[in-house]
Amino acid sequence: MVIEIDFNSDEALYLQLRNQIILGIATSKFHEGDSLPSVRQLADLIGINMHTVNKAYTVLRQEGFIKVDRRKGAIIAIDIDKLRTIEEIKKDLQVILAKGSCKNISREEIHELIDEIYEDYGGLE
Repeated sequence: MVIEIDFNSDEALYLQLRNQIILGIATSKFHEGDSLPSVRQLADLIGINMHTVNKAYTVLRQEGFIKVDRRKGAIIAIDIDKLRTIEEIKKDLQVILAKGSCKNISREEIHELIDEIYEDYGGLE
């Protein structure tokens, strides 16, 4: 498992870890049913506090990306309710698109960016 944490970033470490795991799922580095390292193992591997890893796992569980089993640990379980996710994305996009509009970024430029990003995830339709 390759997780890259930028210790000089202003972004919280648990969010970086969360995002790295989500990107790993999107790019098929992690698959449904894959086990993640234990909190202790991942903390030691990356060189961060166990509470930070635990917080990232908690957020991932709440968002429906992993499930935690007492015997098996954290497991990739992508059981997100699609409608809930669409609403969350819509909320996030409203702010992002407002920023783009303020900077005169066109609809076409936004669509090109979206297509470019989706290509990174295997051309999801």
